[in-house]
Amino acid sequence: MDNRRVFTFLHDCLTAGQPAVLVTVIAVEGASMRGPGTHMGVSKDGSFTGSLSGGCIENAVVAEALDALSQGEPRVVRFGACSPYIDIKLPCGGGLDIHFQPLVGTERSGQYLQAIELREPFSVDLPLTGGDAASINHWPAPKLLIIGHGASVSSLAKLARQMDLSVEVLSPDQKLLQELSEHRIVTSKLANPGDTGKITTDKWTAIVFLFHDHDWEIALMAHTLKQPHFYLGAMGGLKAHASRTDALKAVGISDEIIANIHAPIGLFHSSRDPDSLALSSLSEVIESYHQQDFGDVVK
Repeated sequence: MDNRRVFTFLHDCLTAGQPAVLVTVIAVEGASMRGPGTHMGVSKDGSFTGSLSGGCIENAVVAEALDALSQGEPRVVRFGACSPYIDIKLPCGGGLDIHFQPLVGTERSGQYLQAIELREPFSVDLPLTGGDAASINHWPAPKLLIIGHGASVSSLAKLARQMDLSVEVLSPDQKLLQELSEHRIVTSKLANPGDTGKITTDKWTAIVFLFHDHDWEIALMAHTLKQPHFYLGAMGGLKAHASRTDALKAVGISDEIIANIHAPIGLFHSSRDPDSLALSSLSEVIESYHQQDFGDVVK
């Protein structure tokens, strides 16, 4: 989920007339901290953004990237097991095939950034020897839509922004919205429990309800359950969720749809303080995102 940072770094370098290299893991053998499709950006001055391991090969990757840039040709280099860099070992014992693509103009980086900002899938095609190419597909990063009030909303929104996720908060609490807007978080005021017109989602959206007053939830949740999303979770214990279930059934939501609600929310359900609940909830959201099959990227 660091694609925005990597491609922004590359685009800024190229816009400033500084050549750069897009570095990509295209294959993994055995265990590895990062998987295929992981990117890193390296500038001509040796600065870089992104990580391909736990820090054990980054210096060698930068050196290889600068050599590829000086030659002006893409290349693939093995790091770890069976690598020509016999003095560089991955602690996990695996091997990484890493592609180095020198960049000069801003066209490609601009296209990737535009897709990221528009929340559209995109594909990075990397030339290989013999006229072949490696195609790396990317889906939009998870967007977090938080609907609720209280300190838990603030903690979750700020934590998600620290991870560079897209975050939007809907709340009836104007003071909370003002606080979050100062952290560059998109906010909207809910006028009443039936104010569904401000809700916008896509299939890469996670929806989190954090209401202590569960009377606010039902109309909003009934609406969002019918909208595209990959995750919907709600705060409250088993008793609260049983009441929620009855209320949703009363407005026509099926048992099958209700069964997809994550409640109690989070990976560790005993969370009580706002920060722990935020960590627990966001961990479950990210885990759910990585378990999804969003289909093929349409080029």
